Amino acid sequence: MDAANIPLVVDLDGTLTPTDTLVESGLTLIRRSPAALLRMPFWLLSGRAGFKRAIAARGGVAAASLPYHQPLLDYLRAEKARGRRIVLATAAHSSIADEVAGHLGLFDQVLATGAGDNLKGTAKLSMIQREVGADFVYAGDSRADLPVWQGARGAILVGASARTSGIVRGGTVPVEREFDRHSRSLKVWLRALRAHQWLKNLLLFVPLFAAFSFLDLAKLAHLALAFVSFSLAASATYVVNDLWDLESDRAHPRKKLRPFASAQLPIVQGLLVAGTALAAALALAALVSPGFLLVLLLYLALTSAYSWVLKEYMLVDVLMLSLLYTLRIQAGAVATGITASSWLLAFSVFVFLSLALIKRCSELVLLRQDGRTATRGRDYRVDDLVVLWPLGVGAALSAVVVLGLFISAPETQARYRTPDLLWLAAFGMIYWLGRLWIKTSRGEMHDDPVVYAVRDGGSRAAILAIVALALAARFLAF
Repeated sequence: MDAANIPLVVDLDGTLTPTDTLVESGLTLIRRSPAALLRMPFWLLSGRAGFKRAIAARGGVAAASLPYHQPLLDYLRAEKARGRRIVLATAAHSSIADEVAGHLGLFDQVLATGAGDNLKGTAKLSMIQREVGADFVYAGDSRADLPVWQGARGAILVGASARTSGIVRGGTVPVEREFDRHSRSLKVWLRALRAHQWLKNLLLFVPLFAAFSFLDLAKLAHLALAFVSFSLAASATYVVNDLWDLESDRAHPRKKLRPFASAQLPIVQGLLVAGTALAAALALAALVSPGFLLVLLLYLALTSAYSWVLKEYMLVDVLMLSLLYTLRIQAGAVATGITASSWLLAFSVFVFLSLALIKRCSELVLLRQDGRTATRGRDYRVDDLVVLWPLGVGAALSAVVVLGLFISAPETQARYRTPDLLWLAAFGMIYWLGRLWIKTSRGEMHDDPVVYAVRDGGSRAAILAIVALALAARFLAF
């Protein structure tokens, strides 16, 4: 039989889409109704097919937002154009399979798990042979597909492991095509953990430097442990947040490329890594001090409230971000036993409120450039820029005012040898924050202004100048 006349049967999870639609449906359900997590074990008592039916009926996935294996999809469309029959055969529930088929408009027939057996392995092979016939080519990705490949006339390997590919190639079934899998390298995992965001946890060192206790090795050692603890905890929350925001991230022009949104990394592994990182973070925090552990737990509670609920509310989200940044400074104070001054905490609140508003404005500017009017998953519209813009600039200037009041305070005049040099640092703050806002207005701002500041040469120069002026004001007499 000519290859064009042999039906091509395609798996869904891990093949047509690199993600697992059952896991995504479960996450959708938990996001809508967290209490469903307690009911899931009871649904399993009805078997895999019953469990999938219960999840799909209450959760489901949006086929339009799923990531797809584009090279495979292009190949299937080319084969369809040649007149080849294309069949979707999946262990996913029929409601999900039908929605995917309807969205792609590619399949002549859909075979999926319904009220009967879970359509996987030998059960899938039997269904294909009954509905399609003995002659078919099968496209799959995992060891669970081996029985189907053994009964097929040909195989298409999609992101299969080296071991699975070896078994298929060592058999009697010819391999028609092979598509590479997504890279799961250390670099991809570091992106998922947002290791670059660990720079934010350098804020823990601010109380130590503000007290000019640079050479206190015991405090530095405590801060090193605290830094690693906070970084691991933050990475755990970033992973959970990305999994929680899968659907909205996929609708974002840049966030859709994140490792979990694009399904470069599997959701289940993400949950395991997040759990491990969180356990290590709590263990290290306990080594620093009981007080620091309590601050870390407060941080986790607040960031969880932000991720799950508060970030959906206008202005509440940016206020919470400002608080979370300031909490890092307070955590550093607790870890070292140094009291953070009210000047420092007030300055921090205004600076990070301005940076949080930069983050929101940069997203809205990007949406405006794309011709869209509102964010997805957040209560902001492009029209809100007329309010958010002056609010953010006002917060920046308020931070400078707090710095000016600090410079004029009697304790500052007594502590610094040349306190008037701090006025130059205040001008540096105006330049730096103003630069960030101008870059935002031009649509040149990164999703995260802190990351942008690290990469931007002008920002780095301004920050270094501010630090140098603060040190000169403290130690040098003119």
